[in-house]
Amino acid sequence: MEQKPTVALITGASSGIGEAVAWRLARKPGTRLILVARREDRLRALAKRLPCETTWVAADLTDSDAPGRILAHVQEHHPPLNLLVNNAGASWRATFADGGYENVRRTMEINFDAVLRITETFLPMLRGAAPSAIVNIASTAGRISRAGAGAYSASKYALIGWSDSLHLEEAPHGVHVGLVLPGFIATEGFPAEELRAKFLTRWMVSDVSKAAEAVYEAGVMGRPERYVPRPYGLIAVLKIIAPGLVRKVLSGGAAKAMTTKTGADAAEQAEKKSRA
Repeated sequence: MEQKPTVALITGASSGIGEAVAWRLARKPGTRLILVARREDRLRALAKRLPCETTWVAADLTDSDAPGRILAHVQEHHPPLNLLVNNAGASWRATFADGGYENVRRTMEINFDAVLRITETFLPMLRGAAPSAIVNIASTAGRISRAGAGAYSASKYALIGWSDSLHLEEAPHGVHVGLVLPGFIATEGFPAEELRAKFLTRWMVSDVSKAAEAVYEAGVMGRPERYVPRPYGLIAVLKIIAPGLVRKVLSGGAAKAMTTKTGADAAEQAEKKSRA
C-alpha cells in the first residue's frame, strides 16, 4: 500500500487513538480519510484541522443500519477504500458475578460484533482495491486477563483469533490483516499519572502517537502485529511458558495497583469515549 494514495476509514475517530491515527495517516501524501464516531461536532472539527481531504459519518456502530450508511457515504464521496482501521471500542468494568451475561453481551456487541459487521460490509471493496489492509485494534487484554475485565478480555481474545484467521483467508485476495495491541495508553481521560510516577510501572504506559505509528506500520507497511509499548509482547510470551507465574503476579499487589481509579478503571473509562 506504500506505493499508492491511502483511502482510509477510521472508526472511533473523534478522540484518543482514532484521532491520532487520522493525524498520522494525513501526513502521507494523497491520503483521503473517512472518520466515523458518534459525536458529529468532534468529527467536523477534526476534519477541518486535518491537512488532507476528509469527510465524516456520525454513527453508532451498534445500530443495524450503520454499516450500510457508512458504505453509501464512501461510495458517494470517495474512491474505493483501501484501508479499514477498526478502532472503536468500549469497556464496562465488572466481575462476572456482578455484571453477568449482559455485561459480556454489550461489550462483545461493540468490540467484536460491530467490527465483523463493518468488515463484512467493506470486504468486497477492499478486495477490489487490493493491495489493501484491515487493521484491528485489539489489546494486550486479549492476551492477558485481569479480574473485573473478563468481558473486555473476552471481546479482544475473540477479535485476535478472528483476525488471525481472516488474514489467512484474505491474503490470497491481496487484503492484509494487521493487529495492534495497546496496553496502557495515556490520554486526556487516562493521564496514567500514578503509573508514570513509579519507576517499576513507568514502562507500561505509552501515548496515542506511538499507537498511531503502530497502526501505520500494520496498515500501510504490512506488519502483522504490534504491541504498544513493545515490552508487552514479552508478557504475552510469559503467559504461554509460565501461566502459573502470571496468574500469581496478577492476583498480587502489582495487579491491585493497576485496578485503581487511576489505573484500569480510568483506562476503561477512556476507552468508552473512543466510540463516541
